[in-house]
Amino acid sequence: MRRKFLISLVGGATAVVAVGGVGTQLLSDTESTTSLDKSSTVQVGGHRALASNIVAGRVEYRYHPLPWVGKKVSDVSCPTGLKAVAGARVTCTGKTNDGGSVDIPVTVVKATDSSVTWAFQR
Repeated sequence: MRRKFLISLVGGATAVVAVGGVGTQLLSDTESTTSLDKSSTVQVGGHRALASNIVAGRVEYRYHPLPWVGKKVSDVSCPTGLKAVAGARVTCTGKTNDGGSVDIPVTVVKATDSSVTWAFQR
């Protein structure tokens, strides 16, 4: 009887950790796909680009999705739009709770005529 209880306890704990790990992975993903429509698209250097306010807003929202993932940032801004060209980069900045700032590199992973997939680094 005691052995069954211990096996159930260990199994339950393992399941909780596994579900927590999967949940953390899903919520902490730094990759995002955004459609390129007239409300989100600007021109940067002759290329279609995702507007800087769209990138900044999404980064700020997803940078700290859970208390144990990433730092809390606010006032994220990007100097320019993110070109819809694979490999294009921009470095956004955000403010931390302690008054410091953090650089947030953003890179285009994939671009099509209708969307751009991009990722940021924590």
